[in-house]
Amino acid sequence: MHVVIVGCGRVGSTLGRELVAAGHTVAVVDRKSEAFSRLGESFSGQKIAGIGFDREILIEAGIEKAGALAAVTNGDNSNILIARVAREEFGIERVVARIYDPKRAEIYERLGIATVATVKWTSERILRRILPDLPAVEWTDPSAKVVLVERELPKTLVGSRVLSLDSATARIVSVRRLGAAIIPGADTVVQEGDVAYVAVEVKSLEAFDASLASPSGKGH
Repeated sequence: MHVVIVGCGRVGSTLGRELVAAGHTVAVVDRKSEAFSRLGESFSGQKIAGIGFDREILIEAGIEKAGALAAVTNGDNSNILIARVAREEFGIERVVARIYDPKRAEIYERLGIATVATVKWTSERILRRILPDLPAVEWTDPSAKVVLVERELPKTLVGSRVLSLDSATARIVSVRRLGAAIIPGADTVVQEGDVAYVAVEVKSLEAFDASLASPSGKGH
């Protein structure tokens, strides 16, 4: 796949190197040509100095044949503009924009632009280490209707079948047990210390958490 990366800071340069190492073709765009030094001498992709939302620059970077674009400059406005140009003018479906403002990120997620909200992501993980009982949201779909959450399964569920926790609006995707993840089968039972990753509709998340807190863990 051909990937266009706009922004050659630490994130953009790391993405570029890893994508090339994985066998993809890559074009990296940055306003400052000196930023390309972060890519290293062995980088085999394109390096294009210019403004990332400039249509001609994107065409030079191969946007017309690209399968994905990552907008990872240090400016929210630039990243959103780049993402919208890629989606609306060139029809690129796999577009991700790095956004520092979490409120703005939520808005653009609802518009179908996948975002990585750096501040929100970092703060959530710090809080999870400071407050391990804090409910964690690992992933939100672009429509913001479904989330993947991490939940420690209570001791009251030990011995119960993992998949008995599934409902019409929640599914156990995997279980982390003794440091390793497993996909639960029909006969997998809850063990003490299990942590579940659950895909659940946002509107039903509160009810799902309440069900885990109920004595049987099946209040939903």
